[in-house]
Amino acid sequence: MSAPEFADEPPQSDRLSAYDERHLVTYLRLLDAEKDEASWEEVVSIIFAIDPKKEPERAKLVYDGHLARAKWMTQSGYRHLLDPRTY
Repeated sequence: MSAPEFADEPPQSDRLSAYDERHLVTYLRLLDAEKDEASWEEVVSIIFAIDPKKEPERAKLVYDGHLARAKWMTQSGYRHLLDPRTY
């Protein structure tokens, strides 16, 4: 199972974005992996299909940025899922 297309860095907004909504499962997988103390190299290779040996800087950037966004979702971002939507 791989993530939907992803940016090297997730949005840095204080609002939930369409990108975040597409990556909710990705964020949960990252949080689970951290809880299980999986190595970041293994996680980034499985979730994002990036080889950390070939692209170490990019792999770390992708991992750190998305994990930080996943943590933001648990602290405050989830509240935006409860906001009424207008279409």
